Amino acid sequence: MISNNERMRIRRQMQRRIRDVVAERRRARQLESPAEPAAESTEPTDDSLLTSV
Repeated sequence: MISNNERMRIRRQMQRRIRDVVAERRRARQLESPAEPAAESTEPTDDSLLTSV
């Protein structure tokens, strides 16, 4: 049987891990987001150039 103290310790550890993963994913999204709009903005112009020719 797990004691209350051990249960609280495990719960805090899990919350810390979740918080770390969320922060890591947020950082990854922030690094990717400047590159994505640039790629999206070039695609329509390339398509419009292809269709106009």
